[in-house]
Amino acid sequence: MIHCKPKKSTYFSLTIVLIILLSGLIYLLNDFANSRNFGLIFYLISAPLITLVILMLLVKMMAGYKFISIGKEKITTKIPLRGFTKTYDIKQILAWEEEKVLANKKEFKQITIVFDDKTSFSMSNHEHVNYEDFVGYLTKKAISKKIKAVKTSQKKTS
Repeated sequence: MIHCKPKKSTYFSLTIVLIILLSGLIYLLNDFANSRNFGLIFYLISAPLITLVILMLLVKMMAGYKFISIGKEKITTKIPLRGFTKTYDIKQILAWEEEKVLANKKEFKQITIVFDDKTSFSMSNHEHVNYEDFVGYLTKKAISKKIKAVKTSQKKTS
């Protein structure tokens, strides 16, 4: 079985950023309550902005916390925060696609799998371990379900 789970380093980094943002928000609100070193407009803009960034980061962390295992002709998906676990046969895959993007000399890859009950599952190589092994197994067992990438070319008009 190949088990793909979230990388600890990714969640550690996101947690550190979250702690820094929370301490900044706490400092800002404490400063407003006690000494008011900045103008009112600064507090009215920065506190909601920091809160919004914190909420978006928390949603990103919670949405990305998922596990997938593949082997013995079965795929098991698990989303612990929703209490969701489901096992599929390889035959139940309707389609799958791997997207690749090159940015800053690094290749970001994401795979999306759609099952016959119309649920889908996505994961990326920068957020999950054993990504390459998972794609290799899926390529061997379900190559006919892979969606071919359509390359579009832009014509220059003069």
